[in-house]
Amino acid sequence: MLLHPKDSIAVIFCAQRTGKDDEAYQSAAMAMGGLAAQQPGYLGEDHARSADGLGITVSYWRDDASAKGWRDHPDHAVIRDQGRDIWYSEYSLHVARIERGYDWQK
Repeated sequence: MLLHPKDSIAVIFCAQRTGKDDEAYQSAAMAMGGLAAQQPGYLGEDHARSADGLGITVSYWRDDASAKGWRDHPDHAVIRDQGRDIWYSEYSLHVARIERGYDWQK
């Protein structure tokens, strides 16, 4: 986990997987994670997935323009369309401004 600066942006993506074409999904997820990390303003991400395929990914961005730049990246758009067609039965996406954050580690 990373500590993110005040007024950074969190993009919260919650999705239910269909279970279809898991190998292609895993490949696309790895590629998109790597591509996102190369984008201007990218600060990191957290993610979790339950056994029933519900996943949550939170990506962090320096500002709203950076988050929108990722949203509009052409390679990301192609994978997003595949997700809608194949990999997800539903998803929600929320964009929030981070007001404060805390980290703890043992």
